[in-house]
Amino acid sequence: MKRKYILFIICSFFFGGVSAQTLEQARTLFTKGDYEQAKPVFQKYAKSQPSNGNYSYWYGVCCLKTGEPEEAVKYLETAVKRRVAGGQLYLGQAYNDTYRFEDAVNCFEEYIADLSKRKRSTEEAEALLEKSKADLRMLKGVEDVCIIDSFVVDKANFLSAYKISEESGKLFTFNEFFQTEGDHPGTVYETEIGNKIYYSEKGERGNLDIFSKNKLLNEWSNGHPLPGSINESGNANYPFVLSDGVTIYYATDGEGLGGYDIFVTRYNTNTDSYLTPENVGMPFNSPYNDYMYVIDEYNNLGWFASDRFQPEEKVCIYVFIPNSSKQTYNYEAMDPQQMIRLAQIHSLKETWKDENTVTEALQRLKEAINHKPQERRVVDFEFVIDDSTTYYQLSDFKSPKAKLLFQSYRQLEKDYLQQEDKLNGLRQQYASANQQGKEKLAPAILDLEKRILQMNEELDALGVSVRNAEKTKSK
Repeated sequence: MKRKYILFIICSFFFGGVSAQTLEQARTLFTKGDYEQAKPVFQKYAKSQPSNGNYSYWYGVCCLKTGEPEEAVKYLETAVKRRVAGGQLYLGQAYNDTYRFEDAVNCFEEYIADLSKRKRSTEEAEALLEKSKADLRMLKGVEDVCIIDSFVVDKANFLSAYKISEESGKLFTFNEFFQTEGDHPGTVYETEIGNKIYYSEKGERGNLDIFSKNKLLNEWSNGHPLPGSINESGNANYPFVLSDGVTIYYATDGEGLGGYDIFVTRYNTNTDSYLTPENVGMPFNSPYNDYMYVIDEYNNLGWFASDRFQPEEKVCIYVFIPNSSKQTYNYEAMDPQQMIRLAQIHSLKETWKDENTVTEALQRLKEAINHKPQERRVVDFEFVIDDSTTYYQLSDFKSPKAKLLFQSYRQLEKDYLQQEDKLNGLRQQYASANQQGKEKLAPAILDLEKRILQMNEELDALGVSVRNAEKTKSK
């Protein structure tokens, strides 16, 4: 009996040493930020000793950092009750990631008060507090939108899941459109007639900026960053432009709910710039990454992508019926948990109000998915003769005189587009120049504007001459 007792003591000491060593290794991993590897060890300790504040803290933080905020809340609440240092900082973040924004605000305010008493820096906590306050305001304005379908796809090729009409333009990855290789996260939007692209690549700031290019006959102009504040904060990517040519949707990881957020802005022709971008709000945006917002006006369907509640390499594509104008839920009259569910898109059917409307939209989606797009005709140009006739090649012309005039027209058009491209570049320089630089650039801009106006009039007149010569031959 004595020998068995001694053996038990030895085994207990041995295994206790292994456990202690494993815990120490987990703490080292935790300190290095390797939360995924540390989590299983802390999980075992936190569940076996649920009243231990430190174990709950370590496991809760690991859950938060590995995309399990719901699991994190319970354990971080225990850590805060046990007054573990730093617990409130992470509990506030877990509340925020689970849309409990009011709880997050209260948690951060208590944490800031505690830090102030101890004369510690409150900068990080104050930034998180302001974010939670902004998120709470956004929760009070969740759009009442009907989301008809969703499907999870590989993040690497998520664009292939977008089945939009030819009338809405085309979407490409940067590598696909420009025929390049390498890890490039940028996307490209091409207009319906293929005469302009909006795309994302690294700009002067070292971040992703959104640029545009115009088609110069068979060539693309130099790219110019979009004017205004679109490219001022964080990375800007995933552009899409409505058929009006003025409204652009894009995503940025600057200020917002979290990760990438979807924004909308419009081009102001009076200032040759874009208006201040607006966050499209919930349910489109979340504390996770939300992007590639598309409105297919022809099919009356909207699309966007989100990695909320998804594994690392997956993304969920949501399809919805666009509202003609924004309509929001009545926050004050609704159950708070129901509002959170709607903001999270917890259930598609909770957004449905009219079964017939949903059925019709699902039919449009089915047709869009099954539609085989026509191959775009390879053409040299596109020149309208009249309402019923468009030419695409020189051989289409029947009149030798019209053909010669059109060749002059094409050369003038190329010169015009090059000068217009140059003017856009000067305007970009003017927008960011100091007063002395603006005074220096102003005369050149004015001269070029006059020249472009004159060239535009010459183009119109020459175009009329081409059409008249061709129609005379056809009679």
